[in-house]
Amino acid sequence: MKNLGRISLWAALTALMAGTSNAQQETPSDIGVLYVFSTGGKQDRGYNQSVAEGIKRATADFNGKVKLADYLPTKLDDTAGVNGFTKKNFDLMIGVGFQSADPISAAAKAHPNSFYAVVDGQAEGPNVRSISFREEEGSYLVGYIAGLKTATGVIGFVGGMDIPVIARFEAGFVSGARAANKNIKVYSATLGKTPAAFNDPEGAKRIAATLKAKGADIIFAAAGRSGEGVISFVNSTQCLKSSDLPSGVGFRNNLFGKVPKDNSYEKACKGNTRPMFFIGVDSNQNYLGDLDRDATTLNHGLTSMVKNMDVAVYGAIEDTLLKRFTAGNRSYGLSENGISFAYDAYNAALLEKTEYTLMQQVYRQVAMGEVKVPSVRK
Repeated sequence: MKNLGRISLWAALTALMAGTSNAQQETPSDIGVLYVFSTGGKQDRGYNQSVAEGIKRATADFNGKVKLADYLPTKLDDTAGVNGFTKKNFDLMIGVGFQSADPISAAAKAHPNSFYAVVDGQAEGPNVRSISFREEEGSYLVGYIAGLKTATGVIGFVGGMDIPVIARFEAGFVSGARAANKNIKVYSATLGKTPAAFNDPEGAKRIAATLKAKGADIIFAAAGRSGEGVISFVNSTQCLKSSDLPSGVGFRNNLFGKVPKDNSYEKACKGNTRPMFFIGVDSNQNYLGDLDRDATTLNHGLTSMVKNMDVAVYGAIEDTLLKRFTAGNRSYGLSENGISFAYDAYNAALLEKTEYTLMQQVYRQVAMGEVKVPSVRK
C-alpha cells in the first residue's frame, strides 16, 4: 500500500520521525486529553477518523501516558459542555471543526492552565493552538489527476457549506485540473450556507446527478458526511453512457478499457460507456469504490485528497507531554506532510506508472513553492 503524502523524500517526514525519536529519549509526564468531535462521530471514515487515528497513535507511542476521553456534543457550539469537561482537569482539549472555535476560546480564557487545539478553526488565547491546512495544495494534486483521467473533459466539484475552507478546496481542484488539461470544464456547487450542508448526503446525491447530466465522469466532494451521497451515486451509477451525454460532450479516450471489470459493471455498462469516479476527501476513501471486494478490478475511487490531521494532532499531544506546547497558528501543507493524495492497491490500476511518476514531480513542485496554488477560484 502506498501513499504519496508519506514518502520518505520529504524533510517534513524526516523531522517528524526525529521528533518522535527525541520524545522517546525523554520521560514525558502523564497528561489527560479530551477531544471534541464534530457531527458524525470518530468513525466517520473521513474528517473525525483522521483525528482519532493521530490520537490513537500518540497513546500507543507514549506507552499509556495519554489518558483519553471523547465527547460528541449535541450541538457544536456547546460552550457549557466544553467548559464542563475542561473543569475535569484535562491538560489538552482538541476541538474538531470551525464551530468548536468559539466555545474553546471561551474555555481557554476561563482555564488558563489547560492547553487547547482547534483543528480547522481559529480560536484565541495564549494557551490555544489553531491548526489549519492548505487544502488547496492537495486539491490541486487530485484536480491534476482528474484532468489527466477524464474521458469526457468534464468534471465536477461538490462542496459542503459555502465557507472559505471549501473555497480553498474548490480553487485548488480547478487549478490543478486546468494545469493538466487546459480545455477541461469544471462545474461546481455547494450544499448551503449553514453547517447542515455537511450532513446532507441526499442533497449531494442530487447534485452529483446534475453533474453527470452535464457530462462529468469524475466528481470531487469536499462536503463532510454529505460526500457519502456522491460516493453512493457514483457506485450505483458506475458509468456514463454515450446516449446520456449532453450536446457538445463526447468520449475523448478510453483510458480504462484494459482495466478488469467485475460482473456488475459488465452487466450495467454494456456498449459505448466510460466509468464514473469519485475523489475522496480528508482520509483515504479509495476503498469505498471497491464494489466486489477485489482491488484488482475497476475501482470507482480514483484517489483521495488526504488531510493528515493525525500528524497535526499527534504533534499537539507530543508537545503537551514534553512541556513544549506553544500557542498560535500552525499551517500544514505538502511540505509539512499535512496534505497528500492517496495511491494504494485500490487505484494502482487506474494510474499508469508514468502518471504516478508525473504526480510525484507535481507534488515536489507544489511542496517546494515552484507552483503557486490559488486559494480562491479565479
